[in-house]
Amino acid sequence: MTSLMDSLEGVSSEKRESTNPQEEEGKKQQHQQVKRFCSIRYAMAIMIHCCNLIIFTQISSLSIAIVAMVNHTSQSNQSNVSSEGYPGATPDTAVPVYEWSPEIQGLLLSATRYGALISTVPSGYFAGVLGGKKIAGFSMLICSILNLLIPLAADYGLPYLFVIRIVQGLLQGMNFSALSAFWPKWAPPLERTQLSTIGISGVTLGSFIAILGGGFLCASPGWPSIFYIYGGIGCVYCIIWFSLAYDDPINHPLISDSEKEYITSSMTEQANAPSWSLPFKAMIKTMALWAILVGNVCRFWLISNLTTSLPTLLDNMFDFNFKKNGSLSALPLITSWVSMTLGGYIADFLLSKKILRLITVRKLFTFLGMFFPSLFTVLIPYVDSTTAIVFLILASSMSALCFSGFIINPLDIAPRYASFLMSLETGFMLISGLVSPVITGYFISQDATGWKNVFFLSSAINLLGMVFYLIFGQTNIQDWAREHRITHF
Repeated sequence: MTSLMDSLEGVSSEKRESTNPQEEEGKKQQHQQVKRFCSIRYAMAIMIHCCNLIIFTQISSLSIAIVAMVNHTSQSNQSNVSSEGYPGATPDTAVPVYEWSPEIQGLLLSATRYGALISTVPSGYFAGVLGGKKIAGFSMLICSILNLLIPLAADYGLPYLFVIRIVQGLLQGMNFSALSAFWPKWAPPLERTQLSTIGISGVTLGSFIAILGGGFLCASPGWPSIFYIYGGIGCVYCIIWFSLAYDDPINHPLISDSEKEYITSSMTEQANAPSWSLPFKAMIKTMALWAILVGNVCRFWLISNLTTSLPTLLDNMFDFNFKKNGSLSALPLITSWVSMTLGGYIADFLLSKKILRLITVRKLFTFLGMFFPSLFTVLIPYVDSTTAIVFLILASSMSALCFSGFIINPLDIAPRYASFLMSLETGFMLISGLVSPVITGYFISQDATGWKNVFFLSSAINLLGMVFYLIFGQTNIQDWAREHRITHF
């Protein structure tokens, strides 16, 4: 009996000795793959980053150009073209200036949000089933062409400009949702946070470039150049996109066999595309999904007030001039871009080194990205102007850490349906972004303490979303998101 046990132990030890070197080599190879940034998957993340950047420069460009497009000395409800050039224009470079009321300007700026709200969820569903390359590419191409037509549409009249802005919003929603379809097939679990944040950070960088570059372009050669330049860049980039972007690593002609094997082998459960039918009943009953959606609504309520209302806040509370106002309004965007990128790297580092579990990483970054912005926001009314600006920048920057928390959580709980779920959370964000400025406008129109009430309410709602996610957030793949196979004996 003893000899039999000894022989069995010897066999098992031989197996361990024979398999361990292979396991170690596999782990070593995997570790090398994680560290290798010069790869096709990171190139895809950068391409998606550029796609987001271009789309959002086009969408955000009107918010800067409209300052030069409007005749502020004679505003009315008519859309007639004024004979005056915008301030600083010479007779040789004079561009048209329009007499649009503040209400018309607000509708023009918000038109894209209504368009995006319509297209975001359906396009996320179709991108998940059919792939995101063509949807993202064609939406970017059409949006770029429409951007080139904005100066002409403004001359023809407001109805034409409104149509272009609404259609651009539809295309923006399609593009953003389609880009989410790449991650279930391109981002290995240990690199998922970093790759996705690299891609989505193009949104903030694009808005930053639109605001910063738009000011210079308005000064010379004039506001139409904003739309021509950003639209032209988009048209050129579409050629690159259709040539080099692929829906999955299997069909990419430039990817190495080792990288292809690394990506596909690490994502066995999420490599399969979802069917045309969605498990709606199971989704609705999943608290982990509601935790993500509620978190998005609550976070974007605060962020919408910090970004959309920031120029008004700086003007009303601290009496900043326009030039300084524009620079300060752009500063939180670039700091958020840095925070988002670093947050993705740190999150994946903690996971790859097995310092923290996935659920701990998601909840940690959610806590950091929601608690401290709420704290900074509440303190703004009680500090001087310089400290208030610092708090605003810190709040926006810290909030970007949520992209390493609950925002990409759909990739964890339901990778097969990640495109649809991420478009769904974007839809909830857009609803929040449309409602919160209305409530903000109501508060600030009441009395001098209006901004305090805005900050208190925004902070409270943000904290509510944080607590809800910390309680109900999960990272395990939900049963309805798994591919069930029938085994025949």
